[in-house]
Amino acid sequence: MQIPLVDAVAIQRATAVLHAGGLVALPTETVYGLAADASNEVAMRALFAAKGRPADHPVIVHIDGYDAVKDWARDVPDAAKHLARAFWPGPLTLVLKRTSRASDLVTGGQETVALRAPSHPWMRAVLHQFGGALAAPSANSFGRISPTTAQHVKDDLGEKPRGRIDLILDGGACPIGIESTIVDLSGGTPTLLRPGAILREELQRALGTEVFDAATQAPRTPGRLEKHYAPRTPLSVLAVDQLAMELSVASDTRSPRIAVLAPMHVLQACRATVILAIAAAESSDDYIRLLYTHLHRLDSSGADCLVVARPPSGPEWDAVHDRLRRAEAGAVPC
Repeated sequence: MQIPLVDAVAIQRATAVLHAGGLVALPTETVYGLAADASNEVAMRALFAAKGRPADHPVIVHIDGYDAVKDWARDVPDAAKHLARAFWPGPLTLVLKRTSRASDLVTGGQETVALRAPSHPWMRAVLHQFGGALAAPSANSFGRISPTTAQHVKDDLGEKPRGRIDLILDGGACPIGIESTIVDLSGGTPTLLRPGAILREELQRALGTEVFDAATQAPRTPGRLEKHYAPRTPLSVLAVDQLAMELSVASDTRSPRIAVLAPMHVLQACRATVILAIAAAESSDDYIRLLYTHLHRLDSSGADCLVVARPPSGPEWDAVHDRLRRAEAGAVPC
């Protein structure tokens, strides 16, 4: 994927807005983030208000590199250095014991802080010029589909004076398209809190030890609520065979209007009336990169309900299953 060249004028403008305590939406390699000065209480409160984010829900602090970890975290284990060396800059977030610099606004009142060094050139340019750390949760209304383009941000939060954000930087579509992998290193053993593009097997190879699943007492982290990443339209995830059978029956006037994301062979055999049909990518990388773009399109189609064919199984699909499960949670099936 071609990433647009960094716009130096836009970076300078974004830095000025951030120094003034404003909010800037900008691309990372995962999704678009809503950035604010992580050390500025007023800016952080504005960030939470713009997203409608609960005060006890922590944010990820984006830093320029591993050297900045010591400013935000204490008692940093060797495992953090191993993972940072292997995956930073990149789509990996580390949860560590916080220092006093990490306020309750950043941590959600917990004794841990989530840190990431992103790799996207636009975000790195802003971090370098800003000279500090940026809190940057996804640039969308809390709990809704994450944005992977500037247009997604404009359609949801918008830019002032009528919107909620001081500045939106358009750095093209996000090359990965799904949120970072989150690993908790604040306890005795490495724990996977959220799957992402970096797989458990890759983490284990870098550490030379097992990475465990999250326990019930694990720290609260972004994106782990039961319902999250959700469209406004009810969404159902169906097995491929079940969906193919249901779509093979012609609709009548009483049938709900549906929009579908499914493999091409399912769509080709469809006899039902579908408002929007999107062919799912076959590779996990392409599916992940396009997932939120497809969900945004389905959600804006005017359908009564959205239907997604359940993706294949396997470690490379874990992040997709996690996001779809949370997006579907609580929805009433068609």
